[in-house]
Amino acid sequence: MSSSVARCNGEAAQPGYSMGPHTLKVPMELFALNRQRLCEALRPSVPDGAVVLLQGGDDVPFYCTDISYEFRQESFFQWLCGVQEQGCLVALRVRDGRCVVFVPRLPSEYAVWMGRLRAPDEFKAKYAVEQVNYVDEIPAVLQSLGTTELLTLHGTNTDSGLTCKAASFDGIDKFKVDNSILHPVISECRVIKTPLELEVLRYVVRVSSEAHVLLMRSIVPGMMEYQCEAAFKNYVYQHGGCRHVSYTCICCTGERGATLHYGHAGAPNDCGVMDGAMCLFDMGANYYGYAADITCSFPVNGKFTADQRLIYNAVLKANLAVMSAAKPGVSWVDMHRLANRVMLAELTTGGLLKGDVDEMLKAGLGAVFQPHGLGHLLGLDVHDVGGYLAKDPPRPTEPGVSKLRTARTLKAGMVLTIEPGCYFVEHLLVEALADPVQSKFLVREALERFRDFGGVRIEDDVLITETGCENLTLVPRTVEEIEATMQSRDEGAKLPAHITKASHGLPSNWHPC
Repeated sequence: MSSSVARCNGEAAQPGYSMGPHTLKVPMELFALNRQRLCEALRPSVPDGAVVLLQGGDDVPFYCTDISYEFRQESFFQWLCGVQEQGCLVALRVRDGRCVVFVPRLPSEYAVWMGRLRAPDEFKAKYAVEQVNYVDEIPAVLQSLGTTELLTLHGTNTDSGLTCKAASFDGIDKFKVDNSILHPVISECRVIKTPLELEVLRYVVRVSSEAHVLLMRSIVPGMMEYQCEAAFKNYVYQHGGCRHVSYTCICCTGERGATLHYGHAGAPNDCGVMDGAMCLFDMGANYYGYAADITCSFPVNGKFTADQRLIYNAVLKANLAVMSAAKPGVSWVDMHRLANRVMLAELTTGGLLKGDVDEMLKAGLGAVFQPHGLGHLLGLDVHDVGGYLAKDPPRPTEPGVSKLRTARTLKAGMVLTIEPGCYFVEHLLVEALADPVQSKFLVREALERFRDFGGVRIEDDVLITETGCENLTLVPRTVEEIEATMQSRDEGAKLPAHITKASHGLPSNWHPC
């Protein structure tokens, strides 16, 4: 928490982080508790002189220029100590939890560009740790801690396939280093959220939910997709203090809703919003590292057609079926199959498919209409760590299910997304129609109506409790709730006039993209 905020409020500065009095304060106690949990998990299997050493993130230059990408802290480092600055390391003595943060020793001229340089004691107070030293003092400090073995981070992220960067410093060759034990233990700690972490997650999900509702109540035909993205980002920053979003915003309408990760550099949310099209808005804010990930699907004009209602309700029923069944002891793979089963049954009732749903599942038809996994772990990373640790079930191999980011059995304290979807992806439909097994389930003439439909995804952020599942997301979900929300837009929050004026006087040859 900035001391200026505390002074303005007439309060003594307490160790913590916030973006002002209207935002959530994140106490440094959150990170102290994380350190305590990690030490407790490591103690049975490490020597008395074991010290965890993690390296934080560094500035990343924009190619060959002297400009850097906006800094975001490395997630394991953030989880352990909450330090915001780049170029730092942290040591944690396992036997008693003593924490030492190492900060770079910067030349005085840095103050001209970066502001007054903090002394070690100021960092110590800011982050509520036992000790702060300079990076060039690491060897001597580790000796003073009685270090007999350094535990560094080395492991593969099973979503990206990339490897963690193990801590390094001048003189590390003088110490015994173990780089195998830490990664699975700290990853498992991150999977189960503490009450303090859940408070931050509830906050960022709430702020993100409010931004999605704002868009429902403000969107009009003729806007551009990027204006919807901009409105979301403005709301979460202005009203929630969320400087960052957790991933590239997916803000697509119409047939572009069939592109799972639309919004990338080649398709930067740059098309027009057409009357009658479906929106698929997948956006989540980030607060002090913790991520939200919410998808809302709704018609631009606020009124579902019969076909839009059919697809939307099929996905919603899949979402609610998982929400009702998810609890400790349940396999996430089974939840994915449940969602597929419910959705395929609804598409059969709606006349798009024919035949036995069990046979459809065996033929891999679920992956034709939902070519992604049901959901993923959520926390400091939007696709959070711990999905496929060595102790847990391996990645399935069957179509669709193989896309799951975890195959774990659910535990209380996990936070995940539930995000079934139904998409009409042209090349997947062409392949299925040409496949002798899958094609027998497809009603060709009915599917023709949906070739340019796009898709529907309904994504909620949920907490697995001791008895079931709690939905943290706070947005309208039923067709009736969405239509009522959008029909009340005249009385609700509105986007600035310069954003929505494009809806008036559009040229007759205007095309969305």
